Amino acid sequence: MSLIEKIIARAKANKQRIVLPEAEEERTLCAADQVLAQDIADLILIGNPAKVHALAEKHGLKNIDKATLIDPENYERSEELAQLLFQLRQKKGLTLEQAHELVKNPLYLGCMIIKTEGADGQISGALSTTGDTLRPALQIIKTAPGITCVSGAMLMITDKPEYGEDGVLVFADVAVTPMPDAQQLGQIAVCAAQTAKSVAGFAEPRVAMCSFSTKGSASHEVVDKVVEATAVAKQLDPTLKIDGELQADAALVPSVGSKKAPGSEIAGKANVLVFPNLEVGNIGYKLVQRLAGAQALGPILQGIARPVNDLSRGCSVEDIVNLVAITACQAMDAKK
Repeated sequence: MSLIEKIIARAKANKQRIVLPEAEEERTLCAADQVLAQDIADLILIGNPAKVHALAEKHGLKNIDKATLIDPENYERSEELAQLLFQLRQKKGLTLEQAHELVKNPLYLGCMIIKTEGADGQISGALSTTGDTLRPALQIIKTAPGITCVSGAMLMITDKPEYGEDGVLVFADVAVTPMPDAQQLGQIAVCAAQTAKSVAGFAEPRVAMCSFSTKGSASHEVVDKVVEATAVAKQLDPTLKIDGELQADAALVPSVGSKKAPGSEIAGKANVLVFPNLEVGNIGYKLVQRLAGAQALGPILQGIARPVNDLSRGCSVEDIVNLVAITACQAMDAKK
């Protein structure tokens, strides 16, 4: 069974309520039909009912009626949610009139439904920008306790079973925070370990804080940041198996790890790699994807109190189905 098949199986075993606020978008609706047919999740679709039904008929979709369909222009809870949004954001200058308009925005409406525990997660991005996806999530759902920054993890699925967890590794941050400070980098490490558990299914995440130095082999302020971030992560989660700073070969290759970092329980055994900044993480995952032929699954947004994930606007129907299952697995973990 492949990793994505395992993720889908976990989602089916404990169905979550996932919001798709771009229900008038063709790929999204086709993916929703597949999710409902396979019983992967319970779906809340936001869109104009006439447009959604016309699109379903056009594509011969037979399962859309299994979803809850909400018209953002005529939702029975609009007044209640507008009042709540006003309370949440009035200190930031939001007026009640603006709140009434915002709850007609599907991305905001979906996050308000999650905020009031009517759903467990949300996916958008087939039509919307990353900023439009994240803005309501951060304003309404906010970050998880102890976390102040959002980051993006990528599941790297390789044909090298000797590395990571039978060839699977988690890379972070690859998508969101360009230059994290030590506090943020430590938080990214903790969140990446959670993603490794909840999504990749790792029983024991082993986190390597990557740098161009291993255990003091080089001296530089960026190395110092990684060392400090490692201490931050340990403070946030004392049970976390983590070590740093480690070069990539020391993190992954047992023979190298034993020479460069003798006594480390992570060196040569890491299955989660945390990079010192977004530039390194993004370049690194793309090199592994292209040169090594690895499958890159994600990015998976992490650090939000309830999962909100961002699609590429070039996404496929399969991408959306897979991200629904991933979001469902994150939602299970968020409830613990």
